[in-house]
Amino acid sequence: MSHSQPIEISGVCYFASDFHFGAPNQEESNKRENRVVDWLDKIKIDANHLFLLGDTFDFWFEYSGKPPEFYALFLDKIAELRNIGIEIYFFTGNHDMWMKNYLSKHLGIHIFKNRQTFLINNKKFLLGHGDGLGRGDLGYKFLKAFLNCKINIWLFGLIPSKIGFTIASFFSRKSRAMTPYHKELFLGNEKEQLVRFCTEYVESNDVDFFIFGHRHLPLEIAIEKAIYFNTGDWLNYNTYVQYEKYPVLCYYEQ
Repeated sequence: MSHSQPIEISGVCYFASDFHFGAPNQEESNKRENRVVDWLDKIKIDANHLFLLGDTFDFWFEYSGKPPEFYALFLDKIAELRNIGIEIYFFTGNHDMWMKNYLSKHLGIHIFKNRQTFLINNKKFLLGHGDGLGRGDLGYKFLKAFLNCKINIWLFGLIPSKIGFTIASFFSRKSRAMTPYHKELFLGNEKEQLVRFCTEYVESNDVDFFIFGHRHLPLEIAIEKAIYFNTGDWLNYNTYVQYEKYPVLCYYEQ
């Protein structure tokens, strides 16, 4: 789904990202999945909308139109939330960019592959995963474009699923999700890529709040008339943003 105009919604919203299900190993991933599912059980009491802002999965590929079998517990809970009327918006990240249409077709989830503006309770939000935004980082932007090439995705689909996931695991071993106890350090506003992006964006665009993931660091930073939030991750922080009248960065304790 892609919209040039803001999508207008209202109600209680929750934002989270960077669950990285599947990393660094199945045992640790299962523990994290249980923790996230427990959190979803708590928020379903009042949530109207749930935004998953990327890297929900450490790797995703739909073989023969079916989802990976590893994430059944989480997907069952997501299906339950949809059945009780909670709208779910899924933004792809750099780890699950190969999301196709399973979640939208079978669960009615809205899929976004790029940042998107929302008007929520009369406040303007710019939402996305956060990777590749702003100037610079040309190497990553080239790699992302290469990996998103349809012919490359098609070629990967020819590989048997077990081999495909083995290859994906090999290439993700250097990612932050494979060293889950490594905590990111704040670099300062001048060196934070997403802070720089938000600062430049508000120079020519009206926005009240930015909410991104990707950084693996829970943040709330004032930028002129706007506020930038980063949801952090569930490898170290178990953080999310809740919004009804004003966004609040929250920590989940099971």
